Amino acid sequence: MLIDAGRSQLLVIDFQEKMLPALADGATLLAHCCWVIAAAQKIGVPVAATEQYPKGLGPLVPEIRELLQPEAIAEKARFSAVAAQCLANLPGSDRAQVIVIGVEAHVCVLQTAIDLYHEGKEVFLVADCVGSRAATDRDLAIARMRQEGVRIVSREMVVFEWLGEAGTALFRAVNKAFLK
Repeated sequence: MLIDAGRSQLLVIDFQEKMLPALADGATLLAHCCWVIAAAQKIGVPVAATEQYPKGLGPLVPEIRELLQPEAIAEKARFSAVAAQCLANLPGSDRAQVIVIGVEAHVCVLQTAIDLYHEGKEVFLVADCVGSRAATDRDLAIARMRQEGVRIVSREMVVFEWLGEAGTALFRAVNKAFLK
């Protein structure tokens, strides 16, 4: 099954200020997440985000927060955004496919992705856009999500599947801005 821009939502999980300094290769991860968010917006895919207990972990990092409308962000205390019941009013929540990025891979990302899958969503985890404090936790989380039925993809796979074809004005615009 391919990712379809008209059927998907990009979900950014808990990329918050107090988490960033602790993440393995956090600067690269942040750059990759911002890239896929901006590409989604250019293509017209709705983007939503969650914040895990922002009083303790702070808000989303400014680089991501400035890309989103306030109504596209939901607060939660449960690790799984599905269990927290905070996704229903976010942009694209009615779509069948959910593309997941964010942190931490082995906690909130894993629990949300597995719960989304068991709710009947087609879930795609962008491997180069998820992280944890320890690389081992990230790698184990990706392996577990794959075992549970979540599809593992890269950010370029997502963008090329959203585009579907070359030679269009949208492809040229995305190619120039993101694929160079």
